[in-house]
This record gives sequence, C-alpha cells and structure tokens, in this order.
Amino acid sequence: MSKSKNKKAGAEVTEVKEIYYGPPKASLSQQQVVFGVCHIYASFNNTYIHVTDLSGRETFTRISGGMKVRQDREESSPYAAMLAAADVAKALKLVGVNAIHIKMRGRGGVHTKSPGPGAQAALRALSRQDLKIGRIEDVTPIPTDSTRRKGGHRGRRL
Repeated sequence: MSKSKNKKAGAEVTEVKEIYYGPPKASLSQQQVVFGVCHIYASFNNTYIHVTDLSGRETFTRISGGMKVRQDREESSPYAAMLAAADVAKALKLVGVNAIHIKMRGRGGVHTKSPGPGAQAALRALSRQDLKIGRIEDVTPIPTDSTRRKGGHRGRRL
C-alpha cells in the first residue's frame, strides 16, 4: 500500500491506494476463467507448491510443506501438503486466478523418479478448493545419458 498525504487548510487527509499484482480483474457480468500454472515438486524431504502465470515469469504464490509444520520429519507428509495447498488456494483467490494447470515433479535425474508422499495430497486438496483443474502433467527430469549413479560397482549392499 502506498500512502500520500494532502494538506488542506490545516486538516490532514490520507489517501490509501491499493497496489494490485495479478491478472486483469473480470467484470461482474461475465465470469472468465483465469489460468495459472501450479508447479508441485514433491521430494521425500519436502513438498513445494509454486504457482506462476502461464509464461512462468510472474510468481503468484510459493508455499512449502515445511512452512506449515514444525517437525522436520513432517515436511514431506501428506498433511503438510494439504495445509500448503489450502494456503495456495486462498492466495490465488486474492489474486484472481480461478483455474490452474498442474505440473508435478519428483526428484528425477539419477535419483528416484517417483514423486514424494505429498504430491497426491496436494493435488487432491487443490481440486477440493474452488479451483478448476486444466491439464495435469508429469515433468520429472528423466536422463537420456548421464553421470554415474551412486552405489558403486556392486550396488548398495543391505
């Protein structure tokens, strides 16, 4: 918020201007669908939910599971992902986004390709809010040829 003060004949008048960062607001006569892109990165240590505009340049909100719980071991839990998704939905309502495309990602590379435990919970929590879901895509990086995987010649011996 920016404030400007005008002085007229000894009386102070304060104007408060609200700064709005987001897509153009829809008129009340027509309800238009405004899309954002929801990037869900679910590792086995944390779950990140990052919502941008369609180009990916402007960030609307970014919340992780670790911001919602106290214990480190619960950062990647489905419960923390649900709380983070609820906060994301609230922030998107303020900005004016009412539909999202989802890009889900696991750790990838030479590590595990499957997403962590918070991925499905975050997706379900987002769909239960009043958000329309467009496309759901898996964008986990898969190597075509890469560096050597950890574990040595004989692998991890249990």
